[in-house]
Amino acid sequence: MARSALRQPSILPGFGLTLGFTTFFLSVLVLMPLAALVLRAASLSPRELFDIVFDERSLASYRLSFGAAFLAGSVNAVFGFIVAWTLVRYDFPGRRLVDAAIDLPFALPTAVSGIALAAVFAPTGWLGQKLAMAGVQVAYTWVGVVVALTLIGLPFVVRSVQPALIEVQRDLEDAAETLGAGPWHIFRRIILPAVMPALLTGFTMAFARGIGEYGSVVFISGNLPLKTEITPLLIVIKLEQFDYDGAAALGLVMLVMSFVMLFAINLVQAWGRRRQTVGKG
Repeated sequence: MARSALRQPSILPGFGLTLGFTTFFLSVLVLMPLAALVLRAASLSPRELFDIVFDERSLASYRLSFGAAFLAGSVNAVFGFIVAWTLVRYDFPGRRLVDAAIDLPFALPTAVSGIALAAVFAPTGWLGQKLAMAGVQVAYTWVGVVVALTLIGLPFVVRSVQPALIEVQRDLEDAAETLGAGPWHIFRRIILPAVMPALLTGFTMAFARGIGEYGSVVFISGNLPLKTEITPLLIVIKLEQFDYDGAAALGLVMLVMSFVMLFAINLVQAWGRRRQTVGKG
């Protein structure tokens, strides 16, 4: 059965050629660079690797990178759902413009996003001046990091939730309302279960994107060691200091976390597909 499946007619060339090209492409662009990183980190002794990975400065960067990414992902899960709900359920002037603006963080260089955020939230910026008068400082603090990661993570949640909201059966909502169910009951029992897998996928993708973000953060964080220094920035600093072993060790940590995030995304998507299959059945 497997052999007959491989011999089925296809628009692309034969299975052997396409598989060979796929393997070569992934090996050159993905597997070989990652293998070089792992081998460089593996050349360190366990003691050296431990000292670098669990250094006080490294631990502080982990706390900021993972903590800020988690907070930004949580904020995006709430407000991203609201934005997706507005775009799907309401027709208003400028809706297409708002829908297109959601993808701006994808198109803009992250450095441009960082400069724009710094111009707005810096103590001399448009909004930063007013916040400073109220005793609130965003730029050059961990709050600025969360704001930057929220900006670049919002599209992941919105674009994940939108298709799920479109597929929610409106007749079930109408039937529940006819039977006397209130808006909160309808949302909790019908809408939320239907979009939860997509919402979790969007949150995980925004979280994973935030962990590795660099360009939009460095301009607004202040880059203070042990305070507002993210892990990707610490890796760049070690490279500039020709500490390639230290950069490889921290890169290995980020690589492991990336695999964990991708695995979590796949689990959530598989769970969502099972729920859809059961629901249709």
